[in-house]
Amino acid sequence: MTTGTTRAERPAAAPAVAPPAGTGRRGRGRRSDTTAGYLFLSPWLVGVMLLTAGPMVASLYLSFTDYNLFQAPEWVGLDNYVAMFSDERYLQSVGVTLVYVLLSTPLKLAAALGVALLLNSTRRGQSLYRAAFYAPSLIGASVSIAIVWRAMFSEDAVVDRVLSAVGIETGGWIANPDFATLVLVSLAVWQFGAPMVIFLAGLKQIPKELTEAAVMDGAGVWRRFRSITLPMLSPVIFFNLILEMIAAFQVFTSAYVVSSGSGVGGPAGSTSFYTIYLFQRAFKDFDMGYASAMAWVLVLAVGLITLLLFRTSRSWVHYGGDR
Repeated sequence: MTTGTTRAERPAAAPAVAPPAGTGRRGRGRRSDTTAGYLFLSPWLVGVMLLTAGPMVASLYLSFTDYNLFQAPEWVGLDNYVAMFSDERYLQSVGVTLVYVLLSTPLKLAAALGVALLLNSTRRGQSLYRAAFYAPSLIGASVSIAIVWRAMFSEDAVVDRVLSAVGIETGGWIANPDFATLVLVSLAVWQFGAPMVIFLAGLKQIPKELTEAAVMDGAGVWRRFRSITLPMLSPVIFFNLILEMIAAFQVFTSAYVVSSGSGVGGPAGSTSFYTIYLFQRAFKDFDMGYASAMAWVLVLAVGLITLLLFRTSRSWVHYGGDR
């Protein structure tokens, strides 16, 4: 007599569950869509690797070398970075750039916000006014407009004659170390069209009910601007501040062209911006290692300032979901 179970008494094996119809096809479809997506992205990915990431890695390596384009790079460690602290022209370029950033960025944003407030109200020819104020930004920091600016502020030019007519003698703004930087600041402020359009878009998002309620409570124009417009517009102000600050640190074309008549860097180095001195060290002195180190210091400085602005923005930037 056997004690084991017979084949008939054993439980039947669970039948295999077939996958839902179409599952395999959907999986293959997702893979093909992913492949197609990467194929469409491939030109951008190749461009990033060859034109952005690759040169950045190469410049980081060169910043630790002594390299003059004609000989193989020689590793020098941190010598390029240490040499900056004893380079008077480098320190001067840092000071000139900081003055330019601190003047041009807030003035440009103030002009953009002021014009945006004027254009926010409904009036005849509104589209024409908006296009006219935005037009200078379409030109950008081009060589042609910088040449025009240099001609306007040169000695015995239009601006000099107008000021002389009212008794103000400058002898030409570009040739004067006290005014050369202000010429470039005025050029930056004149091109306020891009932040103006962004401010206009932000003003359109402010609920009219808030302004109407404030008017009924007797709030004046300044009180409405300070208590409603600025807090509601603070994210847009912060966005424009970051963009314009980064652009101001990178100023090159306008400064190079405007100051070329009095020597690159302007009189007494008054327009020797960071990027101009970097250009001189790289393509005139052929000190590519030092120039690469300067570029990375600029990247780190702008990154730290941006991080600081983000940290401090928590106290004055108010988003719609804040409580």
